[in-house]
Amino acid sequence: MIIDLPNTRTREISAKIDELHEERGESATGRVLTLLIRTDDAELENSLEVANAASREHPCRVIAIVPNTHATIASGAVPAEGEDGTDGEGSSAKTANESNLDAQVRFGADAGAGEVIVLRPRNGLVDHLDTLVIPLLVPDAPVVAWWPTNPPSNPSKDLLGAMASSRITDAMRSSNPEATIERLRRNWSAQDVDLSWTRLTVWRAMLASMVDQPPHIPIVRARVTAPSDFLPADLLRAWLRLKLNMPVDFEVDENAAAVTGVYLTRQDGGVLSLERPHEDQSIISVPGQTPQPISVPVRTLEDCLTEELRRMDPDEVYADVINKGWDLIWH
Repeated sequence: MIIDLPNTRTREISAKIDELHEERGESATGRVLTLLIRTDDAELENSLEVANAASREHPCRVIAIVPNTHATIASGAVPAEGEDGTDGEGSSAKTANESNLDAQVRFGADAGAGEVIVLRPRNGLVDHLDTLVIPLLVPDAPVVAWWPTNPPSNPSKDLLGAMASSRITDAMRSSNPEATIERLRRNWSAQDVDLSWTRLTVWRAMLASMVDQPPHIPIVRARVTAPSDFLPADLLRAWLRLKLNMPVDFEVDENAAAVTGVYLTRQDGGVLSLERPHEDQSIISVPGQTPQPISVPVRTLEDCLTEELRRMDPDEVYADVINKGWDLIWH
């Protein structure tokens, strides 16, 4: 069910949601969090599809904010009192066509295990996104902010990010991954995490398990193979450099779309390796043992978002990697 609410206000959106809940015999208290998505028209539907899939494990209210930065008030005037789309004083005296907000509410099959609110603010309301979404948050539930492509330089100081207990970015999908991760590193705060790091969760777990198995022979060399300019590979190298305390070689695999191999050479000459010759299968090789094929498909955006919604606490390992390990691989 998709309901369009042109020229609306937050109280009208809230009333419509309450009405839909009542019709379905549901309650918003069943939502475990509010997910704020700051995106654009080109990315909106893909982001909502991913969020809806993640909501099956984490029932939530999704609020997607798509500012209409091209809209202008005739003659360039400042919005009049009460035209901000919120429920401030004077709004009752204004007519609907004076609103600076269009919205859409999605329920049922169109909204996963929750409800979706799409907000399209324009004019002066674009500069007050925090006051716009506050009345629509699920009461007494955590707030998570997600930027699917280009994040602000400092998420913790962003209007939406400042109210969030967890801030999720995805530098790999930005227009300039290298510049984006550098800005995020400089402005990092404890509640920030990037999905470029989350894409490595399975690889890190398997590598740690391999190294922890006896005999505990020191590692003397490490090598990673991946496509060039692939941000998750850089983060993986930074993690290995930090944990193994040694340089990590990098080999470009031009035919790859993700990390294809990690090779750890022991002091006795034996090589521990984790290779992914195919998109859905990896091979673990340990000296003296038969190579073991395991299913490790490339992680989807849905997988990564679901994981981060599951973990609301600061990621201390990620913090060490971007604050300490990252500089080690570039110096």
